[in-house]
Amino acid sequence: MSSTNFAGPPEKTFRDAISTVDRTGKRVWLYPKNPKGRYTRYRTIVAWALIALMLTGPFMTIGGEPLLLFNIIERKFILFGKIFWPQDFYIFLLIMIVMMLFVVVFTVIYGRIFCGWICPQTIFMESVFRKIEYWIEGDWKTRMALDRAPLSVSKVAKKSLKHLVFFLISFLIANVFLSYIIGVGAVMRMLAAPFEYAGSMATLLLFTAVFYWVFARFREQVCTTVCPYGRLQGVLTDKNSLVVAYDYVRGESRGKLKVHEDRPAVGKGDCIDCNQCVHVCPMGIDIRNGTQLECTNCTACMDACDFMMRNVGLPEGLIRMDSEAGIAEGKPFRFTARILAYSAVLVVLLGFVGTLLALRSDVETSMLRTPGIMYQDMPDGRVGNLYNIKMINKTNREINVELRSLTEEAELQLVGKSLLIPAQGTAETAAFIVLDRAAITKTKTKIRLGVYADQKELETLTTTFVGPVTN
Repeated sequence: MSSTNFAGPPEKTFRDAISTVDRTGKRVWLYPKNPKGRYTRYRTIVAWALIALMLTGPFMTIGGEPLLLFNIIERKFILFGKIFWPQDFYIFLLIMIVMMLFVVVFTVIYGRIFCGWICPQTIFMESVFRKIEYWIEGDWKTRMALDRAPLSVSKVAKKSLKHLVFFLISFLIANVFLSYIIGVGAVMRMLAAPFEYAGSMATLLLFTAVFYWVFARFREQVCTTVCPYGRLQGVLTDKNSLVVAYDYVRGESRGKLKVHEDRPAVGKGDCIDCNQCVHVCPMGIDIRNGTQLECTNCTACMDACDFMMRNVGLPEGLIRMDSEAGIAEGKPFRFTARILAYSAVLVVLLGFVGTLLALRSDVETSMLRTPGIMYQDMPDGRVGNLYNIKMINKTNREINVELRSLTEEAELQLVGKSLLIPAQGTAETAAFIVLDRAAITKTKTKIRLGVYADQKELETLTTTFVGPVTN
């Protein structure tokens, strides 16, 4: 997005520093006004739906497995009930790439609406912790006065209650977060016997402290100084991207509202310079200066501006979702070649990942020739190769596996009993592949084998047979 200063005096240096740090480098504490309006209602509905999904996610199961699990310690990952082991890392990596590309495509089209409507940091900050702050301490001016007031029983009581609630919610979030790592069952056992699991409890309390600090103190600094997505905004968006934007063509020049004044006649635009868009902004910016690093497209300023426009009898939409081209040139939003290209790549990747998941076998088998051993002359005059076989069961049930040769000339002879692979476990064995000398026409021969369970083929393997060329 262009960094053109849409409005305001040229001496303004709002792009020289972020809105939450003053010229001396000191933190500027923000007191955003409690937003109200249709977009805020929609955003609250989306936020609570996503929070409900997050809170119930650890308890949801598909085929006996949790919906999501990212157990880094045991190197076990579960997505939508499917277990991913280190051998499946390439699929997991592709899924992560698709998710990142989705965010890129979404940003190209809709700007940073992901930040304002879907990002967990924003959802919890604006729809949970900030709401609690409004409920306990009051709206922006009341909170500002409370912070500046001397210590009193009322102030201590309000601050203590707020931070106690903040800590308890942070503890809840930490429990849910840990459930996605070690599983909800492990978290329940830990909470039932905290002294028995002292190390895990210490980790839980550390997560709680981090969440509490982020939402009680660090707040919007996550978006401006930690999260790389805000820094990428200028690269991902252009003048055709939809963003929360101020219509400076219609709004300028700004001027206070006067009764019975003909604003166009005196050179005034529709902006009445009420600063309500600034008061409600959780990032402390003035959207009338144009798209800025801090803006998360939360649409709070749109609600505030529409409210004022209705009250003074002017059309709504002075601040709206639009593109720079749409405001400057009156162009309607359209899909550009870049948007179509990104979308096409996304569709291809989604199809590719879907195919990989659909074709992914419950059992993964590796079959390699035993190192250091050449081909062997068998007692019946044939030639054999010895192989090491390792099998991984990716399900939560035992699987009795059978190996069959799919190459007509080759015979498979297992060394040992049939293969029973424990649930989520591994099994190893050895086997000979035997060929008639007449069937060996080259030094290395490709052999195909099938892995079966309950007479159903699970996967097909290809290995190399080494033997003497006799014809």
